[in-house]
Amino acid sequence: MSGNNTTRWLIYLILGAALVAFIWSYSRSVSPTDAITISQLAQQIQQNEVARLDVAGDGRLVTVHYVNEQRPNAETNISGVSSLEELLSNYGISSRVYEEAGLIINYERPSRWATWLPTLAFFLPAVLIIALLYFFYRQAQGNNNQAISFGKSRARMFNSDHPTVTFQDVAGAEEAKESLAEVVEFLREPEKFISFGARIPKGVLLVGSPGTGKTLLAKAVSGEAGVPFFAIAGSEFVEMFVGVGASRVRDLFEQAKRNSPCIIFIDEIDAVGRQRGAGLGGSHDEREQTLNQILVEMDGFDTDTHVIILAATNRPDILDPALMRPGRFDRRVIIDKPDYKGREAIFRVHMRGKPIASSVDVTVLARATPGFVGADIENSVNEAALLTARRNLRNIGMPEFQEAIERVQLGPERRSRVISPEEREITAYHEAGHAIVSHLLPHAQTVRKITIIPRGMAGGVTWYLEEDAHFYSRSKFKALIASALGGRVAEEIVFGEITTGAGSDLKQVTKMARAMVTQYGMSDALGPRIYGETQEMVFLGREISEQRDYSDAIAEKIDAEVRLIIDEAYDRARQLLTDNRDKLELIAHTLLEMETLEAAEFVALMEGEDLPPRPPSSHSNRTDRLAEEAGKREPSGWQKPSLKLPPSPSPI
Repeated sequence: MSGNNTTRWLIYLILGAALVAFIWSYSRSVSPTDAITISQLAQQIQQNEVARLDVAGDGRLVTVHYVNEQRPNAETNISGVSSLEELLSNYGISSRVYEEAGLIINYERPSRWATWLPTLAFFLPAVLIIALLYFFYRQAQGNNNQAISFGKSRARMFNSDHPTVTFQDVAGAEEAKESLAEVVEFLREPEKFISFGARIPKGVLLVGSPGTGKTLLAKAVSGEAGVPFFAIAGSEFVEMFVGVGASRVRDLFEQAKRNSPCIIFIDEIDAVGRQRGAGLGGSHDEREQTLNQILVEMDGFDTDTHVIILAATNRPDILDPALMRPGRFDRRVIIDKPDYKGREAIFRVHMRGKPIASSVDVTVLARATPGFVGADIENSVNEAALLTARRNLRNIGMPEFQEAIERVQLGPERRSRVISPEEREITAYHEAGHAIVSHLLPHAQTVRKITIIPRGMAGGVTWYLEEDAHFYSRSKFKALIASALGGRVAEEIVFGEITTGAGSDLKQVTKMARAMVTQYGMSDALGPRIYGETQEMVFLGREISEQRDYSDAIAEKIDAEVRLIIDEAYDRARQLLTDNRDKLELIAHTLLEMETLEAAEFVALMEGEDLPPRPPSSHSNRTDRLAEEAGKREPSGWQKPSLKLPPSPSPI
């Protein structure tokens, strides 16, 4: 029987005893017979009305039975230490009177409960209160609330006898695994390193963007080493009570030393490891006390403790310098976003055990997901599996993977959204403008897909086949700005009017142009210099302002250079779309008919070739429905879309 069940049955037993004592006391206090005094009893005996007297076991209660059986019994209590005979003799009732009247006196044998029940009834309330307090205390510990043990560590210990995660389950981070393999080898064979006088790093800091697999790598290290693994989040150290965080740190390290060799993993260590002196509480901040205790405990480790600390963060720039010095976290493992080879390996890991169709090309999926981290890829594979189950298919095919990737990037298609014919036409020309400018510029991105079906907050989307580029040239920036302005330019050329559809494009264009001038030194007029430094509040962990370290004259030059870059890109996009007006019309009206163009179809139209046949789609009836709605409410000046090249439509 477990401890919780034993405590529960103990509580039930005490409650049952309390109920018995209450019933006994109630039965003693509420009598069903008449109550008389000793003098009345003596008078009734002299009048020969009493047939028998029953004296209770404790000698205090006397039950009177009358000669007339129809008469109800009576009761009287004996006070003091005198017996019944002594009390009656005071009223002239002797033993001779008993014999003459034929009175019988019966004495009941004393019961053990007659002594214990009053005592139990007296002490029972205090015992019951103590038992309830103990029960609540055990319940609090059983639910891991630890309402009383504030200073105890909340770290969860995992036994690695049967590891669930190993290095085989981690892909796309080969360099990080090589760095951590030394930690695993030290935990397995510490004598090998000690014999050469080598010292293994006391702490290893895992640095990477969210979702890159920092926590997964820490679990893999524990699984490979086969040692106990203590896991705790940085935020679990800090409470509203002063000194609790430092106490939990001490308790955690004491547990680790008792279970060495082992691993301590602190996730999101920036919650307690931020630079000191920047908090709202100053030097007496509870978070800073917790950090000080961590620093002291890491310094207190000896070389023979065999306890290694792993910590994960995506904000290494805000950590305290004392935490990063050699002797504490003296090794930093960078977990970067994976390239296409890493993404391919991650796809293969998450596809294990799933019914994947033979037509699925993992290399294509990896190249179609630039910027994806492990969490994004896992989500994409899961979305593809959900789509397959929803469509009652046997295997997860390439269309499901492609749609899942698009869902993760921008959200699901919003086919039920009601769009007016004018907005569809504007969206078609807008997206066609983006795609054509990108296709014609040598340094721009390659078009992957164009659609006018709303996704997320976007009315239409032009996807690009992005490469894993780490450096951008000036020509690359200018091509990106021109392609981003292609949608607005197309609206102006075709309709003679501009809309709010280019709002996000203009925001992106302005950001890139300003970065070229102020951060990358790509302006000939201002030269290779950085203008302005962003300030951040360490306590908040985000940029809140920009420190202006230049004069008003330089600010005017910056604005002029940004304007010049954008104007040049705008003129370049206008020239390209004007020279290729026929392509613009063809792409736009094809989008109005088909709603989506794949990369091969777009290239075929740009090269003047016929479109390849397309398999029927489950959503093919949407175009017919929209055309039917458009026929009911055609505005003046609007023309139904057609694959033929009509004259330029009139401005809206």
